[in-house]
Amino acid sequence: MENSKVYQMKFSKIYPLLINKAVRKGREKNEVDQVIRWLTGYSEEKIWEMADSAITYEEFFEQAPSMNPNRRLIRGSVCGVKVETIEEPLMQEIRYLDKLVDELSKGKTMEKILRK
Repeated sequence: MENSKVYQMKFSKIYPLLINKAVRKGREKNEVDQVIRWLTGYSEEKIWEMADSAITYEEFFEQAPSMNPNRRLIRGSVCGVKVETIEEPLMQEIRYLDKLVDELSKGKTMEKILRK
């Protein structure tokens, strides 16, 4: 799938997929929200509001109040691609979130996921 298609997907479609991935592995919705808040700076209420809106995934990241500077510490592969080597900034942000949810789903502690 080319990047522009991913960017134009609705956050309202992606958000439940992120939650379902974690919940299937025994994690909770509030943990996914915590990861999203850590990465983007959105409040929990704002995440829910955006999940009920027509905002695109691109807009979701572009409008993020405060991308966490420690996101650069996220390392590893998502879909066979190392997140630290992704050159396109928006795709890298998207893959950072994917990687965080992957780590959550794999049972890592929240302290490790949030790079504390």
